[in-house]
Amino acid sequence: MPKGLVHSEIEKRLTAELAPVSLTVTNDSASHQGHAGDDGSGESHFSVEIECAAFAGQSRLNRQRMVNKALGDMMQDKVHAMVIKARAPGE
Repeated sequence: MPKGLVHSEIEKRLTAELAPVSLTVTNDSASHQGHAGDDGSGESHFSVEIECAAFAGQSRLNRQRMVNKALGDMMQDKVHAMVIKARAPGE
């Protein structure tokens, strides 16, 4: 399945802001069709697995805040839900 514009923008912003060692963005929207938050675009629900040196010494909550900050307005305008698995190298 080709990446959509929202998917690509998530990858772009996280890469630019956090310089991850590894990053996997998965579009989970098909599993949520017809549910609350499904805007019909096919790009409303995502999972992110990110490994980043900036996460070292940060709590789970702070890591999620860092991801949300990097995504900025996307979290209000384009993304309804996101599962975030954030870790520092070596974890």
